[in-house]
Parts: sequence; structure tokens; C-alpha cells
Amino acid sequence: MINSEFPVLQDSSNESGQGDTVSLSLSVSELDDTGEGKGKKKRGRPGRPPQATNKKARKSPVDKGGRRPNGMAQQNGEGGDPTTLFEVVKLGKSAMQSVVDDWIESYKQDRDMALLDLINFFIQCSGCKGTVRIEMFRNMQNAEIIRKMTEEFDEDSGDYPLTIAGPQWKKFRYNFCEFIGVLIRQCQYSIIYDEYMMDTVISLLTGLSDSQVRAFRHTSTLAAMKLMTALVNVALNLSINQDNTQRQYEAERNKVAGKRATDKLELLLEKRKELQENQDEIENMMNSIFKGIFVHRYRDAIAEIRAICIEEIGVWMKLYSDAFLNDSYLKYVGWTLHDRQGEVRLKCLKALQTLYTNRGLFPKLELFTNRFKDRIVSMTLDKEYDVAVEAIRLVTLILHGSEDALSNEDCENVYHLVYSAHRPVAVAAGEFLHRKLFSRHDPQAEEALAKRRGRNSPNGNLIRMLVLFFLESELHEHAAYLVDSLWDSSQELLKDWDCMIELLLEEPVQGEEVLGDRHESALIELMVCTIRQAAEAHPPVGRGTGKRVLTAKEKKTQVDDKNKLTEHFIIALPMLLSKYQADAEKVANLLQIPQYFDLEVYSSGRMEKHLDALLKQIRVVVEKHTETEVLEACSKTYSILCSEEYTIMNRVDIARSQLIDELTDRFSHSVEDLLQEGDEADDDDIYNVLSSLKKLTAFHNAHDLTKWDLFKNCYRLLKMGIEQGSMPEQIAVQALQCSHYSILWQLVRITEGSPSKDDLVALRRVVKSFLAVCQQCLSNVNTPVKEQAFMLLCDLLMIFSHQLTTGSREALQPLVFNPDNTLQSELLSFVLDHVFIDQDDENQSMEGDEEDEANKIEALHKRRNLLAAFSKLIIYDIVDMPAAADIFKHYMKYYNDYGDIIKETLSKTRQTDKIQCAKTLILSLQQLFNELVQDQGPNLDRTSSHVSGIKELARRFALTFGLDQIKTREAVATLHKDGIDFAFKFPNPKGAEYPPPNLAFLEVLCEFSSKLLRQDKKTVHSYLEKFMTEYMMERREDVWLPLIAYRNSLLTGGDEDRMSVTTGSTTSRASTVRSKRGRPPLHKKRTDAADESVDGSWVMRNDTIQTPGGLQTPQLTSTVLRENPRQAAEHIPEQDSSEPGSEPDYIHNPQMQMSWLDQQKMDEVNRKERGGMNYMKARSGGVRQQVRGLMEDDAEPIFEDVMMSSRGQLEDMNEEFEDTMVIDLPPSRNRRERAELRPDFFDSTAIIEDDSGFGMQMF
Repeated sequence: MINSEFPVLQDSSNESGQGDTVSLSLSVSELDDTGEGKGKKKRGRPGRPPQATNKKARKSPVDKGGRRPNGMAQQNGEGGDPTTLFEVVKLGKSAMQSVVDDWIESYKQDRDMALLDLINFFIQCSGCKGTVRIEMFRNMQNAEIIRKMTEEFDEDSGDYPLTIAGPQWKKFRYNFCEFIGVLIRQCQYSIIYDEYMMDTVISLLTGLSDSQVRAFRHTSTLAAMKLMTALVNVALNLSINQDNTQRQYEAERNKVAGKRATDKLELLLEKRKELQENQDEIENMMNSIFKGIFVHRYRDAIAEIRAICIEEIGVWMKLYSDAFLNDSYLKYVGWTLHDRQGEVRLKCLKALQTLYTNRGLFPKLELFTNRFKDRIVSMTLDKEYDVAVEAIRLVTLILHGSEDALSNEDCENVYHLVYSAHRPVAVAAGEFLHRKLFSRHDPQAEEALAKRRGRNSPNGNLIRMLVLFFLESELHEHAAYLVDSLWDSSQELLKDWDCMIELLLEEPVQGEEVLGDRHESALIELMVCTIRQAAEAHPPVGRGTGKRVLTAKEKKTQVDDKNKLTEHFIIALPMLLSKYQADAEKVANLLQIPQYFDLEVYSSGRMEKHLDALLKQIRVVVEKHTETEVLEACSKTYSILCSEEYTIMNRVDIARSQLIDELTDRFSHSVEDLLQEGDEADDDDIYNVLSSLKKLTAFHNAHDLTKWDLFKNCYRLLKMGIEQGSMPEQIAVQALQCSHYSILWQLVRITEGSPSKDDLVALRRVVKSFLAVCQQCLSNVNTPVKEQAFMLLCDLLMIFSHQLTTGSREALQPLVFNPDNTLQSELLSFVLDHVFIDQDDENQSMEGDEEDEANKIEALHKRRNLLAAFSKLIIYDIVDMPAAADIFKHYMKYYNDYGDIIKETLSKTRQTDKIQCAKTLILSLQQLFNELVQDQGPNLDRTSSHVSGIKELARRFALTFGLDQIKTREAVATLHKDGIDFAFKFPNPKGAEYPPPNLAFLEVLCEFSSKLLRQDKKTVHSYLEKFMTEYMMERREDVWLPLIAYRNSLLTGGDEDRMSVTTGSTTSRASTVRSKRGRPPLHKKRTDAADESVDGSWVMRNDTIQTPGGLQTPQLTSTVLRENPRQAAEHIPEQDSSEPGSEPDYIHNPQMQMSWLDQQKMDEVNRKERGGMNYMKARSGGVRQQVRGLMEDDAEPIFEDVMMSSRGQLEDMNEEFEDTMVIDLPPSRNRRERAELRPDFFDSTAIIEDDSGFGMQMF
């Protein structure tokens, strides 16, 4: 037994407790006496006869594998077989059962040698190269042995078997855990009760788990937790045996006196007593592991160690709920729900899931649920998606176990997650929603009610509830997300299209509510989404990384669903269109359904009459509506039905041609009337033209209408609008779009066939005339017309560019158009006037409007499209690259709106031509500089925000050159050359003794000096000297500082050189950032490591020196005694906010005005003076810091805000829980009384019940 007489392994430096240290150096007599360790007999398996002593012993491990039990690896040159337990387990070639049996035989022959072999197994599994010898085992303290093994670690690598990646080491971890479990299982009837083997192993693991070496701590914690799990199984078996023995005893005792067997009663009493003693010993072992290892390591600084502890305590609660499933142990899981690492929180949730899955355990979990429910619900918003998914599943299990456990607010927090873009989160939330809303109905009662009402499906009420939920969520644009979230859990409901059609088409019967207009629209939208999900069998856009390959079963389900929905809607769709033909929103949704049909059913099922009905309804819709969305849906439906692979194509093509003929005829007559009326045209004439033109434009998008020659009338309308200036903007926009489609369809015909020269000439003439019209429209007074003309110009210039002839299409060369300088200038002017505008001024009139934000987003989206269209022309070398300078110069000012587009444009242009791109960058900076000079005059304020903005833009441009200076060498050199030319381009009209007007530009050019190679800096410097006179080299006034700074940057390349010549107000931002990060200058000599440590920790300290007391505090390795960092922080005065060398320090410190070299010398003297004083401070404050060790921070060591939202703080969780630290198995008769354990501050097995442990009160 592990008790106060044989306590747990402790560091030898702890000399305050005589009975609190355990040594493996037992006396020789104790090692020899294996049968009666402390006067207690060695027990065998209860109920089994003792084993015969003359039984032939098994082959020892030495005989089987050549492994000597003294821990030394025997050199095996014959077969290369494994020689140690570690190697046997690592290779995993032998079954663990046989490995453990061999070790047990070795233990029976010489238990100290076998134990030494086991000790070395744990040492080597930690990655330690050392070996514990028999002399060390007998003569050294445990702490000395561990310290000796620590010295044997390979310091070159931080890896050890549990952290090394690869399948071999993954298998090793499994074998390691299995070995421990099998060892306890095989020893559970005798050896574990001999008061030697288990005491030694537990003492060793406790000492290793308290080590500051992570490998020891990690490996021993895993071993101890698996050991505990195995002991829990033993305790569970003992409990079962006790119950069985008790029942047998009661049954025998209740017999009549004549039939009662006295001998059997005595045997049962003896067996029960022995089982009780065994149970007490197992309980004592578990107490030692739990209090000596678990209570310290579950809050270890290493996340993997914490995760191991939480995972295993969950196993204990599940295996032996009578003993472990109480608030004394659940609180550890509850506390760790706040862990900073996602993997630990994940283990907590999974451990709880195994408990909540068993509904019989809910009464024991009631108090825990009340205490930690809010935390679990808040974890559904965890920043780690895996944790959020498991939290939702746990909340679902809680809901399944008790409807009253969750409030409406708790449920609403989970409801909205069905719209999450992360599909696993959304699916888990969908399962919760299904469980809450769609699982409470009585199927039989629902079916009976549906039959009485004449309904085919009993799901009517559930579908109504789904529609209501969708409307109340107020996220109507995300119906596809809602359907996808519910697809796995509510697929039967979502595929009940028969019920949905009934709700839409049939009148409500008595007792049913009438669907309102909003409810009908929502139901149609949801129905279309379910059809899409069933037909395509993949999530909507925005969920998932792409289309995955379907399994054979999924493909079969997809085909079946497609056939089912086709059968339903081929008949129902014409009726639905007929009912809702006047509602644009409903019709637009309904017309999406035919694209998911299996169109072969029309012919194979002889359902042509339903096709005719559908075409008739589509024609009626086209006649009634002018909304673009509806017309495009009709056009797309015709396009799908006209597919050449189906036999119904001819029937659909005839109907389409009749419709186009009618629309074209109407359009031609209305255009003639409008042209004849001219300025006298009334609203009816305009409406007739606009209505027919909208419909033809929508159809021209998806259908080749070239034979109807729509371009002619559209061009006439545009010419009249340009000449008279009175064309309505909607007609002009539609005419531009329709003409564009006409040109594209003509190009398609030419590229797909073998065009004649006349065809090419005719198309070129059409394109040329249309481009001229679009160019003229750029000056239109109506903004929509100008934007439409600009977009079409950019598109057509892209299509008819030099790339048209690639891919063996040289014959299309006559169709290539290159924009002239005038057109390029107009396009650039349009971008500058309509894209780079002040949004506040534009939307000032809309302030206070509820739709202001939506309007701003829409306007920004439109402007981004305009910029992207023009940027493509630059990227593909259609517009000259220098035009991009006007784009690049707005990079910083409009970074939030267009930063990604401008950055991508810059990247692509650099790939095209590095040198020209560099010239464009410097040109953009020159333009900004010129604009600033025009605004402020030649004498620039170099400290102004405008100058800083240009320098910041230059810095950003410099970063885009990357780290490979070889690739960008020529481009950067060219950039510097152009910059120098610009700086000295104009002489100062006052005379040569005055600086050139653009000299300040050199300060901007400094930002690119770091991108020059060392040899190129000399070349650039030589080029700079060509412009410099001797007079310039001698000047040191402020106006010449840009030249001095640039010249120094070329000579040394260091930002610090600019500090020596610039004033405090012009400190470089780059050097400031570096100094704030604490990095020393490149050429600063590094001080001694010890001085750096002291100086870095105690810089700017002014507190009184504390001298240490007479008694020296021992350096403990135990994790029990720890100092609260909050208390320690109170003794450390706040450091000055400005670090030495930072920008504030430079500005306010007069010493920074002296030369840099003198400052460094003074700093070195001050550092040495501070080092002498701070040594004593480090001694007085460092001892307590060293006690903390590497393992843990006890003041809130693992808690932090890990939520996607910042809601929720840790609540008081201290009431209603017992503070019971002793593992108390279920009570049984003849149980020994135990005294309450008191915490011992020098006992590593005791836990300190202190508020400082978690930053909150313990239970």
C-alpha cells in the first residue's frame, strides 16, 4: 500500500519531511524478501488455489530475446533482435500479452532486476539515452536518478518518441499504452498487491511527472493516466466480484438451517474480506496517482499533457461512474473548458459527450449541467471550428436528455449557426434544430390527421414550421445554407415535395392556416433549394472546398432523387406558374426548376402535353414581365430545353422562334415610331421600345439571334441619342448591351467556322462603329450610360486584342483593335473621375437613410468592377503600362476599397515587365510629389502627414519587390536612376548654392535603398555623384538633409545612418519599428548573454535593492508550491513606456541629439552599472521565479477568451460542490475508516486548495 510509511517520490533537496520522500534504495534484505515485503502475505487470485511451486518456469526474457534485466542493452550480433523492453514495444512484432508474460516470469525470478528493466523502459520511452544501473537503483535517491538521467538527454533535438511524427512512432504510442494496460491486467490477481511493484512504479512516474524536462513529464503522465485507467478496470471488476460474492453469501445465509453450508459461508466471508482489502489497496493506488500526478498535470503548461489528463478522466467517469461521476471530479473537466488550447477544450467536450450519451447518467450530471451549461453553449462560437462542432453536438445531447435543460436564449444561440459558412458547424447546428423543432411530433397522430384532412403527407405542419423559422431568422438570401444544414438530419422532410406542392396549390382545409404571401415566397425559395441540393448532391457555393467525388451509393441516391423530382414537377410546375404568373419573385424562383429535370422523361414518359403547358406558361410570363431577373430565367429555361441531346429540342425551338419573331416585329415597329416621332415621342412609344428591347436583350444573352439582325436597330437608337442627346438612359443602356451581345455572337460564328474575308471585313466594320459609339457615350450626361459604355469598351478591347490571334488563329488578325492614345486617355480619365472619389461626399445626401449602408456597398461594388475592368487592360498590355501610375498612387489612400485589386495589378505587371513596372512605380511617386509641391510650394514641410504618406507608399512599394534581390536587381537600379534624374531635373532658379526644387524626393527614394545589392549601391552612388558638386557635399543645413540621408543609405545601407544626420522629427519609421521590437542595430556589438538577460529584465528599474535573507530558499521541482504572478507583478514597478532607442525616447531624450557612437559608449557604461545592482535584484526575485519551473502558471494558467465573440466572463463556480480529493469507491461492508487528508505544502501528492491555483475560487 502507498501510505504515509511509503510515500511518493520527491526531490532530495526537500529535507523538511522525514516521511515524505521515497527512495528506491531499499535495503538488501528488503530486495531479497519478495514474499513478505512488510509482514503481509502475498495474495493470489481470490477463489483460485495457489499456484504450484514446482511448476516449470517459462523461458526468461534473456533466453528469448537476449535482453538482460539490469537495463543494459546486450550486444546482439547474431540476429539483430530487440534487446530491451523499449525496443520490443517500439517494433511491435510481438503480442503485448507475450511480452508482459515474459516480464512477469522475470519478476517472479528476480523482482528487483525486472523492476529495473521496467524503470529503464519508462526512461527510454522518454527519449533519454541513459540507463539506470543496479548500483544506481540501490544506492541513489530517486531525485538523483532522475537528475542523472536528465543529463543524458540529447540536447540537439527536442523530439522524443511521443512527439516524433510518422507511422512507426504513432504505432509506438499505441503499443506503449497497450503494454501498460496489459501489464496491469495480467498482474491484477497477485503482483499488484505485493506492495513493491506498484509502489515503485507509481513513485517513479510521480517523480518523472514533476520533472522540468518536458519529455519526462509528457511520457510519465501518459503512462500514469493509462495506469490509472487500468486500475479503474481492476476496481470495477473487484466491485462486481464483491457484489456477486455478497449475493451468494446472502442466498446461502437465507437457506434453512439444514441446507445451509457453514464451510461455504466461511469461504464467502473470507473471499469478501479479501476482495475488500484488495479494493482498498487499489483505491489507495488510484489516490496516489490522482493526487500526485493528475491534479498537477491537468493544468500543465503543455497542451498535450493537459489533453491526456482530461481524456483519461472522461474514460474513468464512463467506466466506473459510481465512483468517479460526481462533482468532485467533474469540476476538473468544467474548469478545463476554459483552456487556451483548442485541443484541450476538444478533449473536454468529447469526454462529456460520452457521459451525456447515456441518459441514465443525467441525474448525476444535473448539477454540472446547471453550472457549466452557459460555458458549453458559448463554446458553440469557439474560434476553433472543431471545438465549435463538438460543443454543438454536446448541446444537442443535453437537449435530447432534458428538454428543460436549455432556455430559449440558449437554443437561439445555436439556431443561427445553421447559416455558418463552415459546413461541419452548420450541419451540427442543423441536427440541433431538427431535434428541437422537427422531432417532437407523433407520427401516427400526424398521419391520421393528414388523412382526415385529405392530405397525402403528414409533414404539413413541420414544413410550415420550417418556413416560419426561415422568415424569423431574417436571412432570406441564405435559404440554400439552411437547406444544406438540415440536409443530413431532415432529408426526409426536405424531400417531401408532394407536401410542398399541396401547400402551394390546394386551398387550406378547416383547421389549417392560410399561407400568406411572404410564407408562399419563402416556401417556394426553400423548395427550389431542396431541388438543387438533391439534383447536384453538393453543398452550395461558399461551403466546402469544391465538388467531391460521389460514392456509388450517393450517385444512386442522386439519380433516384432526380427522377422523383422530375415526376413531381413536370406536372406541377405549369400549374404553379399559372397560379403565380403575376408575381415576379415567385416566377423567377420557379423557372429555375427545369434545369434540374431529367428531360428524357418528357419523351420516354409521353408527357409532351406537359411540355407544351410549360412553354405556354413561359410565354405568358415573358409577355407580362419586364423585370430583368424574370426575363433571364425564361431565357435560361429555353436554353436548357433547346439542348440538342434531347428529342424535345425541335418542339421547343419552334416555340422559341415564334416568340422571338413576335418580339422582333414589335421592336422594329416601335423603333420606327420612336425615330419618326423624335422629340415628340410620348411615354407609350418609349415603353414599347424599352419593353421589347429588354426582352430581346435577355434572350440574346443565351441565344444566337444573329439572323434577326438586332444590331441595326440598336445602332440607330444609339446614333439618334448621340446626335439629339435626348435618348432615355434605359433605352441607351439596353441598346448598348444588345449590340454587344450581337457582336459576340457574330464572333462566335466566325471562330467556329471558316470565315471569308468579307465576313471579317463586315465584323470589323461593325466593331469599329460600335467602339466609336461607346467612346462618344463616355461623355454622356447620364452616369448609367457612361458606366455601361466604359464596361463594354473594356470588354471588347480585351476580346479583340492581340490575344485573339493566339492558338493558330492568325486569320483573325484583321479583327484586332489597339486603342489609340486618345481612347486610353479617356478611359483613364473616366476611372479617375468615377472610381477614386470621396465616398463621404457622394453619400452625404443619404445620411440617416436606413438603406444607406446597402447603397454604399452596392456603389462600392460597381466602382470595383470599373477599376478591375481597366486594370485588366493594363495587365494584358492593351493600355500602356505608364497609365497604371495614376492607379498605383492611390494604393494607400484607397487601400480598404481597392487595395487587393491594385496589389494584384502591380504583381501581374511586374511579371510582364519588371523594369517598366519599376518605372511606373517611381512615376506614381513623382506624380504625388509634384501634386504636393503644387499645393504647398517648393519649401515642403518634411514632417507633414502628406510627405509621410508618400514615404509610406514608397515603403509599401519597396516591400512588393520581395526578398530575392537578384531577380529584381535591374528593376530596382532603374528605379533609383529615374528617381535621381527627377530629383536633379530642374536647377534652383535662385542659384547653384540652393538645393534643386525636387531634392526632397531623395528622402522618398531612401525607402528603396535596402532593395539594392551592395555592389549596385556603389554604382548608384557613383551615378548620384555625377549630379553633385563639391559645394553640395559640404552642406549640412536642413534643406540638404534628404541628399545626405540618401547618400548615406547608399554607402552603408543602414537605417540607423539616417538617425545620425536627421532631426528627431524625421526619424525613420523602419528604425522606430525595429527599436520597438527590441532588436539591436545591425552594427551594434552584442553584449554578454548574462548582461543582456539582466539588462533586458531590469531596464529602467528604480525600486529599492532587496538583499536576500539568511536562509536560502530550496529550489523545489514540485509543481505544488507556486507564486501567483499577479502578486509578483505587484513588486515590479512599471517600466517606462518608451524603450531605449524608440521614437519617443529619441524625441524627448537630449542624449539622442549627440552622435550615435557617443551614445553607444554611454549606454555601455550605464549597462555595466545597472548589471552590478541588478544582480542582487535578480537573486532576490529570481529564486521564487525559478520555483515556478517550466511546467505551469498557477494563476489562470490555461484560461483565456477563446470565443469568436467576446461575450461571457468566468462566473463564480464555487457553490454546491464537495471538495473531496480522495477517490472514494462505492461503500461496502467492513470498509476501513479513513482520516481526512490535510494538505501538506511539501508533499508532491497533496493539492493546495487555494484561490491562486485557477484565478478563481475552488469548489
